[in-house]
Amino acid sequence: MAIDPIRPTDATARGLAKTLLRSARSAALATLTPDGHPFASLTSLATDVDGTPLILISALSGHTGNLEADPRASLLIAPGGKGDPLAHPRITLLARAEKIERDSEDGRRIRRRFLARQPKASLYADFPDFSFFALKLERASLNGGFGKAYELEASDIMSDCAQAAALIQAEEGAVEHMNSDHADAIGLYATALLGAKDGAWRISGLDPDGCDLALGDQALRLNFDEPVTSPDALRKTLVALAGKARAAA
Repeated sequence: MAIDPIRPTDATARGLAKTLLRSARSAALATLTPDGHPFASLTSLATDVDGTPLILISALSGHTGNLEADPRASLLIAPGGKGDPLAHPRITLLARAEKIERDSEDGRRIRRRFLARQPKASLYADFPDFSFFALKLERASLNGGFGKAYELEASDIMSDCAQAAALIQAEEGAVEHMNSDHADAIGLYATALLGAKDGAWRISGLDPDGCDLALGDQALRLNFDEPVTSPDALRKTLVALAGKARAAA
């Protein structure tokens, strides 16, 4: 009798999948050529508030034409590490690409969040041949290391934003406030809670499930213990995390 290698999806698998996606700065993007051949390339990556992967690509690139002809795509996120690369977690995300209108409300938010994660992209983000695409997740394959395979649905990875409209509206101001007035707390999030080296860490994004921290080319994910859906709940959670970090420092 064959043994099913796929493990039941649990909270640990969901948490690992979300962390891999939210902390990634790049991924392998696979599209389909007109003759149906898989075409893989490297792309910079950010996420929308709900976790939707975001890419910024040029019309001159082969994958842009591929996506415009056939929106099916996949992303491989594989941070790697020391030793055997296959011993480390990675995730393949299956999605459909959707071009984002720059002047829409979604377009302005996506541009802001992408550049907060990829600040060097500001050099070319507004060139007329570049466009933002959202990769709408359909399902995913997670490998947490040897013998740890999972098949996930989009709902296992995405943040629930159904009741978080006020939080989404407040996110930009909350990020600016934290980076301007609470840099010490952000530094403690990174060092005391996530074990990172000291430095001028900043918050690049906030969402119901956590916050993204950045320092140069480094990116970290700080998950909240419970989802937040309002600015008040976000403030209380960040204050509590600061207290926890100070106690651990």
